[in-house]
Amino acid sequence: MTYVGKKVKDARKRTGLTQRELADHSGVSLSLIRKLEQGERSGARMETLHALARTLRLPTMALVDTPREEGSQEATRELWAPVRAELMRPPAPDGEDRPTPSGVAEVCAQAAGLYRDHHFAELAAVMPGLLRDADALDENGRGVRVRVLQLAAGALTHTRQFDAAELVVRRSLADARDRLEGSASVNTLAWLLIRQGRLDEALSLSTQWADDLEPRISRATDSELAAWGLMLLRASGAAVRNNQPGAAADMKKLARSAAAAIGQEVEVGHETVRTFGPTTVRLLTVEDAMVTDKPDKALWLAQRVPRYAVRPSTSVRNRHGLDVANAHARLGEFGEAFGKLSEIQAGSPEWFPNQTPARDTLQVIIDGRRTLTPEMRHMADTLQLSL
Repeated sequence: MTYVGKKVKDARKRTGLTQRELADHSGVSLSLIRKLEQGERSGARMETLHALARTLRLPTMALVDTPREEGSQEATRELWAPVRAELMRPPAPDGEDRPTPSGVAEVCAQAAGLYRDHHFAELAAVMPGLLRDADALDENGRGVRVRVLQLAAGALTHTRQFDAAELVVRRSLADARDRLEGSASVNTLAWLLIRQGRLDEALSLSTQWADDLEPRISRATDSELAAWGLMLLRASGAAVRNNQPGAAADMKKLARSAAAAIGQEVEVGHETVRTFGPTTVRLLTVEDAMVTDKPDKALWLAQRVPRYAVRPSTSVRNRHGLDVANAHARLGEFGEAFGKLSEIQAGSPEWFPNQTPARDTLQVIIDGRRTLTPEMRHMADTLQLSL
């Protein structure tokens, strides 16, 4: 019997549930539960393990033997191969034509625009040269170099190239000049750990940094409040996925207080693409409702998200859109769910194929419909989902 199967079987017996009762309460198929307990399956998706752990009243990580990465698609890896190669290249010797911090900063700002708009093919073409120039900067360009490394780490995480992303984000953290600059790197690292299923590590890291960053609210700057609030949201996200709702609620409450102290959604200097404020907090509250399998609550919350002049990043808005689509799908509202998926795909065609929640939502739609439209079949091909 595998590690996961043994843990599921032992916990199920302690709670007095039959396999069928566990399936009914968790929403996981009876067939999959039997295969896990009989050793015919060595593991399951993190979403499945979370559903089982929630029913068995365990932390999700109690069912995880070795966290598994969901790798990028082959086409994505080919596109980003020059970036990964540049990251492994040894430092170049000093030359006469050295880049300047201002010049590299200008290109980095343009690359950040590509990142924000999810133009990853163009970004992949720009990044090798940008990384090379950033690496050649002297101490005066250290802050610019950190920003370039943070940008590369975010893009690699988005495209599920987790090995390279962890390498570069740890470089950016080692080079950070202060706590605020370092917090942006740690936030990306915690996000990366969550995407890999390393929930205990993500929660420990983000909680420690949130404690260290906690400001005196009456005297704090917007940047200090945003750094603290974003770290609290990351800790909350790790906790809710690890079936620790109490810890998640505590973190989210503190994040709301930071957002209320700022009063609106803001962009801050130490973050390249992230924003923070009441809107971001509300959007991630919708995400929590979906993680805890409350699609009706998620849609209710989504209708009450405040709007401000500064909008959260495209990635945050798109992930929120996937939560809304998933909520509709779980409630059997397949037309609304597919419509939302189509809207997100049209707006971010290079980001969309790498999103596991999009595949999961489309699978629910496919399982719930008798027939599929040509558009649904085309999206399934895009997401590499077998019909």
